[in-house]
Amino acid sequence: MKTQGEIEAAICEGMSRFEQEFMGRGPKDIHTHLIGNLLVIRLQGVLTAAEQHLVKTLTPEKGRDLLKQVRTHLIETARPLLEAMIQEATAASVVSLHHDISTLTGEEVVLFTLSEVPQSRDGTNK
Repeated sequence: MKTQGEIEAAICEGMSRFEQEFMGRGPKDIHTHLIGNLLVIRLQGVLTAAEQHLVKTLTPEKGRDLLKQVRTHLIETARPLLEAMIQEATAASVVSLHHDISTLTGEEVVLFTLSEVPQSRDGTNK
């Protein structure tokens, strides 16, 4: 049985690998927080150079909306892979997935609701 920290680290590693393989680059920083059956993943510095250029050259609303549509489509397309990675790390199935990205800060948030609170062992050495 893993500690909560080990679960969170495994999810960070899996999400970073996903970003590299599907989006073309990994995040500059990533943190996962397991709160009960809620899994919050915060990725910073995820926008590619092409995405940054797109956002700057189009009108703010059009660039933002286009980027959010593309990112949401990619997340939904890869959803089975993400769910499998989450289930492997937590031993719980995914009930729902929510996603948003900021074109201003380059921050992305992915939120998973799990079917149950993942079991973990106490991480302190006794």
